[in-house]
Amino acid sequence: MTAQDKTIGVAVLGMGNVGSEVVRILEDNAADLRARVGAPVELRGVAVRDLTRPRKIAQELITDDPAALVARDDVDIVVELMGGIDPAREVIRTALQSGKSVVTANKALLAEYTGELATAAADAKVDLYFEAAVAGAIPVVRPLMQSLAGDTVERVAGIVNGTTNFILSEMAETGADYAETLAEAGRLGYAEADPTADVEGYDAAAKAAILASIAFHTRVTAADVYREGITNVTPDDLVAAKKFDCTVKLLSICERVRGADGSQRVSARVYPALIPLSHPLATVNGAFNAVVVEAENAGRLMFYGQGAGGSPTASAVLGDMVMAARNKVHGGRGPLESTYASLPIASIDEVPTRYYVSMRVADKPGVLSQVANEFSKRSVSIAAVRQEGAGDDARLIVVTHRAPDRAQSECVAALEDMDSVTTVSSVLRLEGTDD
Repeated sequence: MTAQDKTIGVAVLGMGNVGSEVVRILEDNAADLRARVGAPVELRGVAVRDLTRPRKIAQELITDDPAALVARDDVDIVVELMGGIDPAREVIRTALQSGKSVVTANKALLAEYTGELATAAADAKVDLYFEAAVAGAIPVVRPLMQSLAGDTVERVAGIVNGTTNFILSEMAETGADYAETLAEAGRLGYAEADPTADVEGYDAAAKAAILASIAFHTRVTAADVYREGITNVTPDDLVAAKKFDCTVKLLSICERVRGADGSQRVSARVYPALIPLSHPLATVNGAFNAVVVEAENAGRLMFYGQGAGGSPTASAVLGDMVMAARNKVHGGRGPLESTYASLPIASIDEVPTRYYVSMRVADKPGVLSQVANEFSKRSVSIAAVRQEGAGDDARLIVVTHRAPDRAQSECVAALEDMDSVTTVSSVLRLEGTDD
């Protein structure tokens, strides 16, 4: 059989917002996809959980048995869009072991089991593609794996969760509090009924694990990512940030940490942070995503666009599917997992960071010097101080220079024990500065 005679059979697992769009594009763009792949691409079936729901697809293509669909001899590529760990993990592993290439958008699964699945793909000499798992339609996985394969990536930082970015953007613009803005995000369809994965940073942490693994040729799992969510960010924090010419964003940061002795470690972390208004990520608002990559030779690169939604994510899925189909038709394989560096994971305690600390204090002589002394004792230099109000409930804001996170957190703990400090109301980190 020649390449032109071969037909590529595709099985789609899951028909939610993304799966429905993938199926639609497959059918609407069949002629174009055939030309791009070099052979016809045909949908063999779609696995769904509920057979009774009406679907815009021929009934004979629908099944509630994903394992049986994947096992069919006429399926060459499996597109997994079910989400979750199980049964997706077993279905994908079986598909790979059976010689079928896999395209997935499942960041939670990849953040835990990329190694297992990549090994199965390598052993079977098939492809495992996952561009859509991070930042929707924004191409960032393939540039890291291929375009920058000859460079040394130093840092990957981004806004990779649209729900939290919408919430923080609205809080900054309207002055509304977190609860009000979360409710608005739910009304507009940006927040799930249970928003925990988004607002507590789990979704962003899974994506950070994937990006760090690729960027630093080191296997990083979600458990390796330090994580904080946005639930404690207040309107006062956003107002104060503006006074420092900053805004607040939930950042996913993957960084090569270099020691004085030349040693290297990988830091992967997610938390809300102040960033200067001059930083490119500061202008990313609403439900949009953006990723900034800093490489030794390429310098700073920025990738921006829609990070979620049916059509944008389906675009990334179809891009991966075309690549996998071309490889099936013409021979060859996509890039394999690269973990040759195997760098150790840096604890958040060791990572140099800057802090923004907001506290309520009694405005009395000597209080500021007492506060400054706690930072000085731990070799943390203060960059700026701002006081608002007076009397027994003044607000004092301290912004530090860079120091190990452990020293910064010890300063905060000491402040909380001071008699002159009523409460430490907010602690955020400051990113995106040269200091």
